[in-house]
Amino acid sequence: MFAVVTPEKIHLPPGAVMRLPGSWQDYKALSQQLGDRSIPRIKYRPGEILLMSPLPEHGRKANILADVVKVLLDSLAQEYEAFTPVTMELPEESGIEPDYCFYIDNWEAVAGKDRINWSVEPPPDLVIEIDVTSYTDANDYLPYRVPEVWLFKKNQLAIHGLQDNSYVRTNNSRYFPNMNVSEIVRECLQIAYERNTSAAIRELRRKLAT
Repeated sequence: MFAVVTPEKIHLPPGAVMRLPGSWQDYKALSQQLGDRSIPRIKYRPGEILLMSPLPEHGRKANILADVVKVLLDSLAQEYEAFTPVTMELPEESGIEPDYCFYIDNWEAVAGKDRINWSVEPPPDLVIEIDVTSYTDANDYLPYRVPEVWLFKKNQLAIHGLQDNSYVRTNNSRYFPNMNVSEIVRECLQIAYERNTSAAIRELRRKLAT
């Protein structure tokens, strides 16, 4: 099955990634054409538009990692807001659709809001991206100054923390400094694939409660 991108139709087979030269106006036109469709995903970098049609593996891993974050936040009695899907845009500069984003320190700034003005409101505190097709780069979130980006690639979690004007890979999450998040994610994914997601999350809650 071939990829098709025309003014009348956009279709990418599962797992396909397409890079196109394009302006911000081209990106907005494609975004409008896609409307409320969640597939394909679309991203804008200056001068470049990327389209990606995720595999089922992508959505499953994103869901598990988001569940892990929710359980960890709940174990700390931490208030939060979470969004998926969500489109982040800064006109002429960036357009991106994270797999999941969490407001933790700044949850009150977006609580109850249906729309977020990314040039005014604070960015998400934590963004999760699943990279199955080399589509994602933590630096895509630099324009928004997201404090922490989790990038799951090749079955490994890489935590990127914002330091000054760049992302630096770190061993620990600033939001869970006393937890080995990478190991927690690894164990949950292993249980999820051997049994199912609900078993993995129940086991995580049990461990945190002991």
